[in-house]
Amino acid sequence: MDYDKFFQTIVNSATLGSTYALIALGYTMVYGILKLLNFAHGDVFMIGAYVGFGVLTVFGGAIDPSISIWLVLLLMVVAAMASCAVLGVVIERFAYRPLRDAPRIAPLISALGVSFFLSYSVQLLFGAEHRTYDTFNMARGKLYEPAITIGSFSISWLRVIGIVAAVVLMVVLWFLVDRTRIGKAMRATSIDRDAAAMMGIDIDRVIMFAFVLSGALAGAAGVLFALRTDVFPQMGFTPGLFAFTA
Repeated sequence: MDYDKFFQTIVNSATLGSTYALIALGYTMVYGILKLLNFAHGDVFMIGAYVGFGVLTVFGGAIDPSISIWLVLLLMVVAAMASCAVLGVVIERFAYRPLRDAPRIAPLISALGVSFFLSYSVQLLFGAEHRTYDTFNMARGKLYEPAITIGSFSISWLRVIGIVAAVVLMVVLWFLVDRTRIGKAMRATSIDRDAAAMMGIDIDRVIMFAFVLSGALAGAAGVLFALRTDVFPQMGFTPGLFAFTA
């Protein structure tokens, strides 16, 4: 048995799976509270990838950034999370809140409409061509240098960043949901929205916070995913479908 290939496959799967997990958690946050399948979530993920590309471009690109590549990566993730969190709030406020008490099919159609709107708006503004973070040349290949070496097997910085970032975000999410006041309010709202409202919980605030978390996770996943693939307006469909299945 070729153990190097076996462990490399495990690492590759963990890297990709951690990104899908972040997107899936975003789906779960909204569905758990509103019982709404937010099919626009994959396109929020795509917006996060474009925001990351914009930040990278502002700081000089992948080959010769004006500041440390590690700081650029951090700013890309933070900017994508912040932008997508705001986008999540806007989507909730204007696309879903007016339909909260409507028949179940109405918000579902609205979600599909938002998905198309985001995808084709980006295509209209930036074109349909594929862009890339140029990760292979990022700061002259630093991300492909081995971060961990065990015998003849090594894990690149790119893989380590993807897995560690996802795990950190999952731990932060667990802490917010399980150990904070707003997290308890979210769990109460998920169990019984009417009873939670009668107990004094601000339902609108809780739902908005769920969309903030959902959008932030999608934004981070967009940057982490785009480090290994192209950025284009329809990039959110397949990862969104896989994450929805998860």
